[in-house]
Amino acid sequence: MPFGYESSVQVIRRGGKNRQYYLICPAPLAGALELEKGERIEWVVKDRYTLEVRRTPPPASHGRARHG
Repeated sequence: MPFGYESSVQVIRRGGKNRQYYLICPAPLAGALELEKGERIEWVVKDRYTLEVRRTPPPASHGRARHG
């Protein structure tokens, strides 16, 4: 059964017209999704009322892992 969490949109104004919008992810939802600090996500707009959040794969590491 689907469940939802409400969250408010926050806006921070930085100088003249520069604004940043923040969407807060409630802790229970982040836990259910097993989100980690610094993880990258992609916002996909399906329509005016539907946003889809997708995990983006981590960048491939270059070089070999160090052992030791």
